[in-house]
Amino acid sequence: MLLAGAALVAPDARHPSTVGPSLVSPEAVTRTLSAPVATVTTSMTFRLPAEHAYEELIQEAAARYALEPALIRAVIRTESAFDPLAVSSAGARGLMQLMPALSAELGVADAFDARDNIMAGTRYLSALIGDHGGNLPLALASYNAGPGAVERYGGIPPFEETRRYVRTVLDLAARGE
Repeated sequence: MLLAGAALVAPDARHPSTVGPSLVSPEAVTRTLSAPVATVTTSMTFRLPAEHAYEELIQEAAARYALEPALIRAVIRTESAFDPLAVSSAGARGLMQLMPALSAELGVADAFDARDNIMAGTRYLSALIGDHGGNLPLALASYNAGPGAVERYGGIPPFEETRRYVRTVLDLAARGE
């Protein structure tokens, strides 16, 4: 009777195999047995990809503040790459990177709370679009550099970061990202 795996055992010279020639050399068995064994862990928690995890909140904010969901998604992707715990070097926090003073002004108690952050950031962006008569590039420049900088320069400030920010958000929004 042949046992499962018997062909993988090297024949012992003292007890010749009655099964037939070995399919695996003794060196291969030694190499196989001494090879490192990988460990696999699994999680019982299902997580949506970051760009989908906040979709319900984005849709709600878009409906509430009359903005395209793609625009909100593009701002979040550009600001924080969908990291709700992101903190910029300037101190902006959360998904839509709200500065502490702006968070306080908008009534946000916890800028790291995804719902509060998205609702407040979208409300602020909607207000900026209104302040600029629907001019989206100017509103985005204000969101990034501040309304004072846009006013001071009479348009998009000559800051490379702000110009790149406006282009990036507009490109992502146009692609629906």
